[in-house]
Amino acid sequence: MLRSLQMQTTPPLPGRDAALFLDFDGTLVAIAETPEAVEVPAGLVPLLIELHELLGGALAVVSGRPIDVLDRFLAPLRLPAAGEHGVQRRDADGRMQEAAAPDLTGVLEAANALASRHAGLLVERKHAAVALHYRMAPALEQLCLDTMAEVIGTQPQFELLHGKCVVEIKPAGVNKGIAIDAFLKEAPFEGRHPVFAGDDTTDETGFAVVQSRPGGMGIKIGPGSTRASQRLEGPQAVHAWLQSLRDALVHS
Repeated sequence: MLRSLQMQTTPPLPGRDAALFLDFDGTLVAIAETPEAVEVPAGLVPLLIELHELLGGALAVVSGRPIDVLDRFLAPLRLPAAGEHGVQRRDADGRMQEAAAPDLTGVLEAANALASRHAGLLVERKHAAVALHYRMAPALEQLCLDTMAEVIGTQPQFELLHGKCVVEIKPAGVNKGIAIDAFLKEAPFEGRHPVFAGDDTTDETGFAVVQSRPGGMGIKIGPGSTRASQRLEGPQAVHAWLQSLRDALVHS
């Protein structure tokens, strides 16, 4: 059930028996005009390294980004990760799984054609998905939605995602919730109390999965209706909360 929550700054701090799942854009880093323009705050990677150790390895990034891109931004850290909304998943032992990519030729051609006619649109080709960003041309939201929906029609192998200033076509049958559920069936995540922080509508499946588990908690970052039980204002508040968690775990 989606609901509106008052902005909070102090969701409860989980203990050492937690499994922590974190979105990237809009959660760990502020959203930028283009995907490559994001800046990783100083101190974030060392903080994640500490939390990964304190939680016995039960920390993963769950993002719409491809995993190799996450690795580049978070280098030298290589966390367990789910990329492209669950299309890719790397477990705690470094093993990669990836859903088969459907033929995206028509999707890519339509997105590129639209971007060539309208300034401010940006096409991002991922391993198994195509994202059309309209952050620099927000008035084109409906045109982007209509174009991408029309190109896939009723083809069951595709799914359309509408996130923050982006319309994305990805393989059907995968999402962040399914990826988190898979992590929770494996060491070192299995049997722990899951926590997931994310900022977008694409994170709602993750909130549903973690809150269906004993002691699970979803944290919505920023405004908007959500099924998450907790909320933080933005990436700076996330960093402060993670620092508080690190301090609490060190002294527990």
